[in-house]
Order: sequence, then structure tokens, then C-alpha cells
Amino acid sequence: MSIQNTEQKQTPWAIIAIIIAAIIAFVIYYYVIAADDNKVIDTAVPTVIAPVEEPVLEIDITPEIIESDITTEQVEEDTTDIEPEIVLPTLDESDTWFSTKLPTLTWRKELLKLVVTDDMIRRFVVFTDNFSQGTLAYEHTPLITPNAKFTAVEEQTNEGIKWQWDESSARRFSNYVDLLRSMDSEMLVQWYVELKPLIDQAYGELGYPEQDFTEVLHNAITKVLDMEVPKNQPELERPSVMYKYKDESLESLDDAEKLLLRLGKENLLVIKSVLLEINEKLARER
Repeated sequence: MSIQNTEQKQTPWAIIAIIIAAIIAFVIYYYVIAADDNKVIDTAVPTVIAPVEEPVLEIDITPEIIESDITTEQVEEDTTDIEPEIVLPTLDESDTWFSTKLPTLTWRKELLKLVVTDDMIRRFVVFTDNFSQGTLAYEHTPLITPNAKFTAVEEQTNEGIKWQWDESSARRFSNYVDLLRSMDSEMLVQWYVELKPLIDQAYGELGYPEQDFTEVLHNAITKVLDMEVPKNQPELERPSVMYKYKDESLESLDDAEKLLLRLGKENLLVIKSVLLEINEKLARER
């Protein structure tokens, strides 16, 4: 018998032997190992019965959602655009409004006693209008006048008596300057904008119904900002009870500018700084 025939006869038995071994191994695994595994799984995990699926009715709600979102956005935009309405008192009743809000304007509340709380808007309008034209309407001043009077230093010279500016006289204005410096400039401008209808009404009573009072206020502030501070203490003369400036350029100043001189150098510089800030904020509101 040739070798080829021998291999052909042995090959089928080898395959059969492998198949039988595989079947025996599968039977052992299924009935022994797999059975034990199933017992562990059964005790740990309860059997879950899948619910019967019912037909779901599909509803397209996308258009409604989009419409709802748009409506919400529109409402939010409308809400942000709406500003709270400002309810103003009448001009004759505006003093009550000021009396309530004035303490919130400054942290130096003890200095509010310097403010005249009678007919405040009209006082502010009349005094500012006169000041912008170079005159002083003391009867309409929004602040009480200082108790201390102006004084000068008397000096005897060979040429006679010489009167020198007394810088200590400027101290009588210190509380007024401190009050202005302590005020919230942002709130001041906000009040001005809110009360503008009443301010225009008071200005119209003076005979200027068509003019913008903001121009008057701007001119008054500019008058202060343009005021030059003398480098040296001015010399004075006293031909009568009243003092006069010996320098003719100072004596020729109008009453409003002379008041600024009497404030003193340090006080005037502070007032300039505060009014410059207020003027810039007013310009942004226009």
C-alpha cells in the first residue's frame, strides 16, 4: 500500500476524532460551566419583562416652540426698552420732593443747613440766570449768606494806610465749598435731567419760554472756569465804607467775577474742579 493511500484512509478518522472532542467539550461547558454562570446571573439580576410598545402618535410642535421663543424674546426686549416713568411734582410742590431726596445727595448732611429750602427750583434758575450775566441776585440765592463779613489787613506805610487782601476772609466760604465737594456729581446731573421740565417752566416765568436753560447753566459754569486766579494778593483801597480793588483790571470785573475773587484762590480751584466734572457730564446728556 502506498503512503498516499494510507494518508487518505487516516485523514477522515482524524477529522471525526476532532469533531467528537469538540462536541464533548461543548456539552461539558454548556451543562456544567454555563449552568453555574446562569445560576449566579439569575440570583443577581431579576428578570425584566419588556413592556409592550404601543404606537406613538408623532406631533410636530417645532413651529409652536419657535413662535413661543420669539414671543419671549420680544417680551424681554420690550421690557428692557421700557424705562420707569418719572412722576414729577408740580413746580409749587417741588420743595417737598427736594426735602425728601436732598439728604441722599451728600455725606456731609450737617452742611445741608446752608441750603435755602424755600422755592428751590425758582431760586436756582433766577440766581444762575443773573450770575451768567454777571449780576448777583442775593434775594434769590439758593444758599444762605455767610455771617462773617469781608475783612482786609490794615497796614501803615509812609504813603499812608494800605489795605491788603486778607486770605483768612476766604475761610467763611469753606463750608460752602465742602458741601459742593461732598455732593454726588452724577446724581446732581441726574436730578437736573429729571427736573428739566420744571426748570424750563421756572425759566419761562422769567420771560424765556422758548429758550433752553441748559445754555444758561453752561454759560454760568464757563464763567467760573474762565475766571483767572491772581498770582498775588490784590491790593485794596477804601475811599468809603466799601473796599475797592486798587488794580483797575480787577475793579472793572462784574459782580459775579468779584464774588469769585472773594472766594479765595484755594476755594476757587476746588469749585473749578467740581464744576468741570459736572459740565462734562451735562454735555453727555445733551
